[in-house]
Amino acid sequence: MRLRRFLLRYYPPGIILEYEKGGYLRTKSIDLLDLTPETNPDDLVSEIRQAEPLITESRSEQVKELVLRLQEKQGQQDHHRFCFCKELKAHILPLTNVAFNKSGSKFITGSYDRTCRVWDTASSTELCTLEGHRNVVYAIAFNNPYGDKIATGSFDKTCRLWCAETGKCFHTYQGHMSEIVCLAFNPQSTLVATGSMDTTAKLWDVESGQEVATLTGHTAEVLSLCFNTTGDQLVTGSFDHTVAIWDVASKSRVHTLLGHLGEISNVQFNWDCSLIVSGSMDNTCKLWEAVSGKCVATLVGHTEEVLDVCFDLSGQLIATASADGTARVFSATTHQCLVTLKGHDGEISKICFSPQGSRVLTASSDKTARVWDIQSGACLQVLEGHTDEVFSCVFNYEGDTIITGSKDNTCRIWY
Repeated sequence: MRLRRFLLRYYPPGIILEYEKGGYLRTKSIDLLDLTPETNPDDLVSEIRQAEPLITESRSEQVKELVLRLQEKQGQQDHHRFCFCKELKAHILPLTNVAFNKSGSKFITGSYDRTCRVWDTASSTELCTLEGHRNVVYAIAFNNPYGDKIATGSFDKTCRLWCAETGKCFHTYQGHMSEIVCLAFNPQSTLVATGSMDTTAKLWDVESGQEVATLTGHTAEVLSLCFNTTGDQLVTGSFDHTVAIWDVASKSRVHTLLGHLGEISNVQFNWDCSLIVSGSMDNTCKLWEAVSGKCVATLVGHTEEVLDVCFDLSGQLIATASADGTARVFSATTHQCLVTLKGHDGEISKICFSPQGSRVLTASSDKTARVWDIQSGACLQVLEGHTDEVFSCVFNYEGDTIITGSKDNTCRIWY
């Protein structure tokens, strides 16, 4: 094994090693999720060296420089204030979803008008339209971190794979018996997972266009799914009140997570793949151990359905959005509610952390999105201007650009 070079990852903090083994170029990451500006870099470098044989004495100084750069990034205060930049009349019918590529240089919009459009973020110009679906384009995703492919899932029961540059359709994945409502690429970009109203999830091969597996066992719609960061497990959440963990290699179900008393609205792994969070129409969130499938906590406090839930990139925090018009931030370790975010006049359907983890973004039926400080719970900004429900909101990788999508057929870019 020979180390070729280091790559830096700011969010969440980590160092990627690019190395040669058996004539092939490979990568492995050293996650530094507990890094703070106060961490002693020399102590950390010696810890890393003990755990990683690829890093020799001669590379120590280089690794220390990378750690210092990560700490410098962490020490930068996030005072960014977002200004409205542009409104895109993106589609002739309401939007369904918005998604960025890894760098945030491009984003995509799905719509009831049966198309997906690719946009250049900086110039706000449309790069191409992905046409071919015969019904609503509901679920969309880039194959991040690469960003050269796009998957679209439709109410026409198919998923399509497209070239992000040219808009050419590589494959149409056929086999679901009902609408596709969620999808995800695995981190290696070799598989696409789709979830459907037909109660199944399917795995598809990106290269060949063939179906790899049908994951059966849910008794109602599969409404959300997520790969873990290593790509060896998939989690699915269903209207049957259950969450399932699947082993990707064997295509078999590892655990069924029982305990929710209502439909599952969203499921997500944390970064180190140790925990899963689920939000439910039973007004609660649950935290589960990925290995054992055991419920470790039930996060309570909302008085109506939990419509969305997510981890921050470090996996230390959980944010929840509810039909009660509030959002909450919980500690993933103590399970305590750290702050309640109040101010919206309608249900909150979407929530996400900034990459830095210091801000939360919410989208609401009150026609606004809001940016919140997670320490104080203060609303830092109200993003106004949409004339109908805002159902989608997303940060770019640097956390300095936001896109909001609305039922008013437009999306807005905020810098």
